[in-house]
Amino acid sequence: MDRTDAMALFVAAIDAGSLSGAARKGGVSLSTVSRQVTALEERVGTRLLVRTTRALALTEAGRNYYERAKQLLVDIDELETSLTTDAAAPSGHLTVSGPTLFGRVFILPILSDFAMRYPDITLDVLLLDRPVNLVEEGVDLAIRIYDLDDSSLMVRRLGNLRWVVSAAPDYLAARGTPNSPEELLDHDCLLFYDESRTPAWPILIDGKPGRTDIHVRASSNTLDGVVALALAGAGLVYAPAWSVAHHVAEGRLKVVMRDCELPPRPINAVFTHNRLLSGKVRALLDCLVEEISNYELDTIPAFGSRTSA
Repeated sequence: MDRTDAMALFVAAIDAGSLSGAARKGGVSLSTVSRQVTALEERVGTRLLVRTTRALALTEAGRNYYERAKQLLVDIDELETSLTTDAAAPSGHLTVSGPTLFGRVFILPILSDFAMRYPDITLDVLLLDRPVNLVEEGVDLAIRIYDLDDSSLMVRRLGNLRWVVSAAPDYLAARGTPNSPEELLDHDCLLFYDESRTPAWPILIDGKPGRTDIHVRASSNTLDGVVALALAGAGLVYAPAWSVAHHVAEGRLKVVMRDCELPPRPINAVFTHNRLLSGKVRALLDCLVEEISNYELDTIPAFGSRTSA
């Protein structure tokens, strides 16, 4: 068994939570996995795992090795798959998941072009505002817009998504411009929600991510609805930068509280670890990386820049 195979068994053991789980996944004996992990530790010269009767625990060195090894295995898989699948057109069934709003505006148009480019691939698209279990729900690839804490998934960064607070100039002239989270309770706020109607907005509070209470004048589960209300001067709206950018450029909305903005949210494509990443998934990943880079999701134009140009 070569070094790459030993590395793969080590990663599989962590993902499965046990050496026996890695043995089942790799189709080898438990003693083989144990022997390979021990040899791996001897080769690198440090303890990687703390083995107990109930679970495996990573040492600090083990955590570093696991994260680097996992990415190396993905790189190797993509390289080997590219050599064997480039000559043939990707085909088969592909199930894709993503959040509802981002999916309608961005993912579906990309998938339409993808379907035309690869006529031998059939698509099943699930737009859901909840995390999906890729294995249990049979999802090949999911788009997630938040930091990930599931180390068993492979991740491909697609971009960043910024959210901003904005309002019509007439509203700001009449009610003043808020400069701190506390001032939002004195303003009319327009709440866009997907699942929770909690009257609060994510924002930086004293330089740290938090949530601030707001006075809700109107709420809607449609982004277009609250943006339209903001354009009419009904209040402040917290929305993705892409949904208000053209209104800002044309002077109809003005972004406020820039010092309180949270860092952009990562847009990630996630998929399960597979030593032989299928050509259809790799093709979709490449398509998503290429197409999403064409959208300005992390920037906001200067106020009135289009009218003054």
